[in-house]
Amino acid sequence: MKRQDKADRIGEILDQLYPTPPIPLDHTDPYTLLVSVALSAQTTDKKVNEVTPALFAVADTPAKMAALDPERILELIREIGLAPTKAKNLWLAANQIIDAGGELVPDFDFLESLAGVGHKTASVVMAQAFGVPAFPVDTHIHRLADRWGLSNGTNVDRTERDLKAVFPRDTWNRRHLQIIYFGREYCPARGHDLAACQICGWAATKKRIREESGR
Repeated sequence: MKRQDKADRIGEILDQLYPTPPIPLDHTDPYTLLVSVALSAQTTDKKVNEVTPALFAVADTPAKMAALDPERILELIREIGLAPTKAKNLWLAANQIIDAGGELVPDFDFLESLAGVGHKTASVVMAQAFGVPAFPVDTHIHRLADRWGLSNGTNVDRTERDLKAVFPRDTWNRRHLQIIYFGREYCPARGHDLAACQICGWAATKKRIREESGR
């Protein structure tokens, strides 16, 4: 099966399973989404959503975040992975935003210039806060794109380019969320029966199915 045909069929399945996939991180505006995504690195969305209510109660704007001492931010996010670094970056990014005018703007270069904000985080904010077509690639998406033969899995940049090439631009913002949810609910990294999976069963190569089954 050609890669494009495979992507078209996968898209149909994902649209049936998740016609309107919700954003898994709780937020109220572009800035709080940026903070939540930045905190989610090497941490579950569930844990982020447990921690951010207390943080946003005192710092839900760049000005309020900058007014806090980094040590106070650390106290509020201590349960998050890499908390010391993230606390410092949240404070620095808030000050950068204030210096730039006080508001987040839908611009990749601006977002990626902020402390602790990489391309993936910027892509999530562009897609989900500003509605700009983007295809953020997290570990679930990177893994499944390789498993399904949509990308060779060499690196996340390659995976992003490959997925943008096979999925229509107007589907990117929901498609990346759909793949994340599918990975969590139906297609785990370990102990997965690829042959019985509603996508892997036909999208993965027979060689890949043998390799992952240990046979």
